[in-house]
Amino acid sequence: MTGLADTPIYIVGAAETPLGKVPDQSEFSMVALAAREALSEAGLGFRDVDALFTNYMGEEGSVQLGEYLGIRPRYAESSDMGGASFEFFVHHAMLAVAAGRCDVALVGYASRQRSRRNRKRAADAMDGSLAAQFEAPFGIHFPIGHYALSAARYMHQYGITPEHLAEVAVAAREWARLNPKAWSRDPLSIDDVMASPLISDPLRKLDCCLVTDGGGAIVIARKDRARDAAKRPVRILGAGESHVQWHVAQCPDLTVTPGIVSGHEAFGMAGISPGDVDVFEPYDNFTHGVLLYLEDLGFCKKGEAGDFIAGGRLRPGGGLPSMTSGGGLSYCHPGALGILLLVEAVRQLRGEAGERQVPDAHIAVAHGTGGLAFSTASTVVLARD
Repeated sequence: MTGLADTPIYIVGAAETPLGKVPDQSEFSMVALAAREALSEAGLGFRDVDALFTNYMGEEGSVQLGEYLGIRPRYAESSDMGGASFEFFVHHAMLAVAAGRCDVALVGYASRQRSRRNRKRAADAMDGSLAAQFEAPFGIHFPIGHYALSAARYMHQYGITPEHLAEVAVAAREWARLNPKAWSRDPLSIDDVMASPLISDPLRKLDCCLVTDGGGAIVIARKDRARDAAKRPVRILGAGESHVQWHVAQCPDLTVTPGIVSGHEAFGMAGISPGDVDVFEPYDNFTHGVLLYLEDLGFCKKGEAGDFIAGGRLRPGGGLPSMTSGGGLSYCHPGALGILLLVEAVRQLRGEAGERQVPDAHIAVAHGTGGLAFSTASTVVLARD
């Protein structure tokens, strides 16, 4: 990693697209708005971008997005790692910039899944896969059924309770109440979560993420390429990635995620330990996932996350501020949340998060996951320079 040590890499711009329900835009125009704002923060323009990264947007990838934005990159990627794709892209972009393969990388994504009402049916998601013969005939619901299996096993094996899961949802909502852009801002209690309808046992409605439109853009470059930056660049200290399986029938352990590898790699590259983290932005598509990440990234031991978060540790004023935008549970979940975890982490480290600002935040971790029952994971460590 000599190149990374010699050439520090930064996120020099970060912005959201329009959020919530966006009937008057296309996915491409949403990305364009966020990209223009993020590039402006860096003192750059579209003409400066020579690397482009995007996750699927319907059936579209980097070629179609590049055409729309007028970008002809010399480095590009549109791998589908689910919601974790953007943390993967940060890892790949920092390596590419350090190696001189590109100078300014744009990562962008948008979804209008709420407006289009186009979430995949289970049959569609399973089509064409040989391994699907072991799951599809049993009618498992995509994707919540896969995550419910993980939650059930985790709760059975380690004594995690529904109240532990509900605490995650309440923590996210308390942060969302401080964020004027959050979709759900009404007060929420443990009892409210417990009283919400059971969707896929043991997951209740309020254990599950939102379905919204949204997205974002970030710009990655060396600090010298952002000489005219209007906002403080945020240094990428470390990143890691891993994946295990796609089909839940192939999952070796429903209580362990690939974050156990990505977290170790990212923290090792950054030279930090979990105790150094001031802000944690986990991919909270389902409440029990946050507990698994806390364990796999080393914040606590296996099976101890329920007790670890007791007393409001993840809430405003707690010892490990987490989901500070309100997360996928209360702020926004546009099909692939990972880009917004990075945007929020950058804002916290810049000190521009308003009422939800974590005091004296120096190190933030964005942890993305994707796929079915935690198929993929990527972890990014960011620091105020």
